[in-house]
Amino acid sequence: MPAPDDAPATSAAILRFLRVALHVGFAVLLAVAAGRLFAVPLEGSVRSVLLGLAALLAAVYMLGTVAEKRFSAGRAAANPRRWASLWLAIVTLLWAALLVGSAEFSWLAFPLFFLHLHLLPRWAGITVVIVMTAGVITAQWLATGAAYPPLAAVLGPLFGAGFAVVTSKAYRMLYQEGESQRRAADELRRTRAELAASQHEAGVLAERARLAREIHDTLAQGFSSIVLVARAAGRSLGSGDLESARESIGMMEATASENLAEARSFVRGLASPALEGTSLGETLARLCEKTQLEAAARGVNLTCTFRVDGEPVDLPQPYRVTLLRATQASLANVWLHARAGTAVVSLAYLDTEVALDVYDDGRGFGPSSAAGAVGGRADGSGFGLESLRQRVAAQNGSLEIESAPGEGTVVAVRLPLAGTAARSTGNEGVA
Repeated sequence: MPAPDDAPATSAAILRFLRVALHVGFAVLLAVAAGRLFAVPLEGSVRSVLLGLAALLAAVYMLGTVAEKRFSAGRAAANPRRWASLWLAIVTLLWAALLVGSAEFSWLAFPLFFLHLHLLPRWAGITVVIVMTAGVITAQWLATGAAYPPLAAVLGPLFGAGFAVVTSKAYRMLYQEGESQRRAADELRRTRAELAASQHEAGVLAERARLAREIHDTLAQGFSSIVLVARAAGRSLGSGDLESARESIGMMEATASENLAEARSFVRGLASPALEGTSLGETLARLCEKTQLEAAARGVNLTCTFRVDGEPVDLPQPYRVTLLRATQASLANVWLHARAGTAVVSLAYLDTEVALDVYDDGRGFGPSSAAGAVGGRADGSGFGLESLRQRVAAQNGSLEIESAPGEGTVVAVRLPLAGTAARSTGNEGVA
């Protein structure tokens, strides 16, 4: 980390330094000229008047600089810029009066050159500088008492005026660059703030979409299952079939426990409890069995089977969750809507991808029904296909749905496998 003395100076810091140097130079030259009054032969009354005018000039000059400093620092509400021309005129007139009384005050012209060139329009400032230079040359000439103005009395003020004009131009360019940098910095800060706000909003929307998918694929489907099984239990109680009612109540308790575990995992930000301590194949096999039992509790004769093809590999956790949610959503549609008698879940480990196919021989649907389900319905249902597409797309996979009225449905999910995927010893197989 560089030391503070080695840090690059900004244009604003350079401008502040130049302003301070200008004001300090004016004060030093005024003090030197006032001190020189005691070294030259002058009448006492004249010396007193000149000293009074010098004190008044110092007070007026300090009043203007302090007012400008307070405003730039934000400690004053009134902008002194509108009084700048009047202040400069008073300072110039006081200096001119001192110059008439003594040529010792000629040197004050140099800091005044910069003030005129900075505060006045370009043409007006240069005009005043020319007039002031002529006044300094005249005062120096009269002070020497020579018949002709000495060369030094002419060249000194001329070089001083030229240097002031050039330096003032450089100062103005530096000032403009500083303002440009300030505006660029303000724009950068605004852009950063807008970017941070947009990123925060995008993060909120992404998290909201993630929670919507999780709730739809777990809690919402679990609640639907509980409602339908509860109705079946009510019918069993009404017909006196206590054994079936007892099984339905047990199934509702198990489903509610699973949903409670899923809800707690959302809060803790963990993976699905169904995948903890077990392989993906075992989890999907249990899901098929549970789907078959839930359908039976509703009086639907559904046969749901699961199979694995290929040599299982260790899958990353996002893949496992995606495939589990895809199977849950597909089987939920099978036993809730498809009116199918057979459902088959197939998990295949290929060389370059892992494939999940969920087939049912239900009533199927047409393209218009699938398109309508993508955006969801007004009551919050119909979000399954869109949720599934988002999940698969997040893993750079593909989703295809093949269906036709009366010909069943196939949901096909493909997720790419990395070339370095480690082969397992069968931990993803079915027990």
